[in-house]
Amino acid sequence: MTLTANWNFPTTVRFGAGRIKELGKACRDAGITKPLLVTDPGLAALPMVAQIIDILKADGLSAAVFSDVKANPNEANVSAGVETYRKGGHDGVIALGGGSGLDAGKAVAFMQGQTRPIWDFEDIGDWWTRANAGAIAPIVAIPTTAGTGSEVGRASVITNEATHEKKIIFHPKLLPAIVIADPELTIGLPAKLTAATGMDALAHNLEAYCAPGYHPMAAGIAVEGMRLIKQWLPKATANGGDIEARSQMLAASSMGAAAFQRGLGAVHALSHPIGGLYDAHHGTLNGVLMPYVLVANREAVEDRITDAAHYMGITGGFKGFLDWLVALRSELGIPNTLRELGVGEDRLDQIAEMAIRDPSAGGNPIAFSQEQYRDIAARAVRGELNL
Repeated sequence: MTLTANWNFPTTVRFGAGRIKELGKACRDAGITKPLLVTDPGLAALPMVAQIIDILKADGLSAAVFSDVKANPNEANVSAGVETYRKGGHDGVIALGGGSGLDAGKAVAFMQGQTRPIWDFEDIGDWWTRANAGAIAPIVAIPTTAGTGSEVGRASVITNEATHEKKIIFHPKLLPAIVIADPELTIGLPAKLTAATGMDALAHNLEAYCAPGYHPMAAGIAVEGMRLIKQWLPKATANGGDIEARSQMLAASSMGAAAFQRGLGAVHALSHPIGGLYDAHHGTLNGVLMPYVLVANREAVEDRITDAAHYMGITGGFKGFLDWLVALRSELGIPNTLRELGVGEDRLDQIAEMAIRDPSAGGNPIAFSQEQYRDIAARAVRGELNL
């Protein structure tokens, strides 16, 4: 089935195979005439980027490419991107990629008009009001993975390399003006990364669904996002050329990011510091941690998870949902333990201390103590998934 649609939630999304051909018009509609395309070095080396530049040229737009972006983008990457943006006289950003390209691109568009350090805009209280909103450049976002959903988010995750902390930089105008969601751009993603990014999307939907805040619209989006992932992630991983599976996963990824304005939780509170300390893949970490956190949250979420299981066609309530999650992880080749990712027990105290300070911790259904975070991380290292 070919899925093509335009929708506005929470921003303008042009969804469907082949829609990348509309990029020039999307830039003009966003007020961009000389874009800087920000992506990661892996994508920059692929024919895809050259083809995108050709699409822009054919529509009369001149674009430069910036790709000095790490898998976990840091302040230096953003600063280098800002320098390229200013020297090139650009008037907007095309953010292309998975989480790294999208987050870096959004941060460059944001910081090119600011005079304060990036850490002054961390997602704390009303810090976002410190920004010069009028100087934030317009953004067109193009996801190439079905994972972070950053194309429909108002934040950018940037690593502070001095502290090994992942910081969430927030501003309402970090929301891209237009998204081109073309599933054909995700076809080349290897099975391992398809699985890992898909687990990231699942974590977003699951944690948003379980967050305690009252936001029934976000909860409804999240549970449908989980259902789509259950149905389509194994297919997208097994057959990367399945365009319907790729399309459905692209939608589910955006749904997770739209839903997590309700909140995230302990999965992300732990994966952020572990990713910062060990430079591990964020989606893979979320896939490893999800069952352990779900068990730790059981007393607060069992009824909600039972409802979700029923909607998703899973029998057995909470236990059935947990069994499905563990089986999915195994089917996709996601490790069962953090130890398999090179995470030992020597830094558990540091991980727990960082987790309790992570902004995502505030959305967890249970306000875990530092010792509880340490216990969850230890269980994930050892593989102790005890009901």
